[in-house]
Amino acid sequence: MKIYKIILLLFLFVSACAPATEEQATSTATAPATATVEAATETPTAAQTETMTPTPTETLTPTITLTPTITFTPTVTATATFDFPTVTVNKQAHCRYGPSPAYLHAADLYPGDVGSVRSRYLYSKWLYVKFDKLNYFCWVAPSVVDVVGDVSTVAYKELNLQSIGSNQYGPPRGVTAVRDGNRVTISWEQMQMSKDKDRGYLLELFVCQDTYWIWWTDSYPDQSSTSYTVKDEAGCAQPSSGKLYTVEKHGFSEPAIIPWPEP
Repeated sequence: MKIYKIILLLFLFVSACAPATEEQATSTATAPATATVEAATETPTAAQTETMTPTPTETLTPTITLTPTITFTPTVTATATFDFPTVTVNKQAHCRYGPSPAYLHAADLYPGDVGSVRSRYLYSKWLYVKFDKLNYFCWVAPSVVDVVGDVSTVAYKELNLQSIGSNQYGPPRGVTAVRDGNRVTISWEQMQMSKDKDRGYLLELFVCQDTYWIWWTDSYPDQSSTSYTVKDEAGCAQPSSGKLYTVEKHGFSEPAIIPWPEP
């Protein structure tokens, strides 16, 4: 029993001392833990650092200044004035409405009359002239004027007989052409015109003579003549042909085409 009491007392003693040992162990173990927590607390971490979001800076858009476009003003270049050849009449003559003596009279010319050459004709040497004393143009033979200047610088002019006055009778009727060897006879019906207006007929032909293709004109002064014979041969590259007009004092009719016989 005594031994039992001694053992019990020893057990109680040990039990009484046990908390102090546990507390010491706990304190010893706790101290490092506390140090660790404090160290963790004192050391800043990236997660805890406040990130500053940069405030966007206002960017000023530059104002576009328009540069004025330089407009080039064209320089006016003076154009040289063309000098038409000039003519002076050297003898009394006629100015006509076409480039040969076959055409209607347009004006009387006298020595000393002056004018300028405006055109010429391809198939003759006559000149288309504006005389100072006239308010219209007409054709003149080069033999009756003295020319100053180069007539080759002026352009050729096409004939337009219908632009001259008027004609109340119309073209000739019943026009025929008959060949006899190298001669062609053209015939037509007489056009009845009043005596004061009657200026006959005009023929404009292209014929072949001695291998030359030539422009041939002729006229009758009144309505009574109704046939015309002309030489026309073979040997030219271009075909022969012809036109016939009624002429009265105011102008020329539309042409009648001559049915030209082949050589």
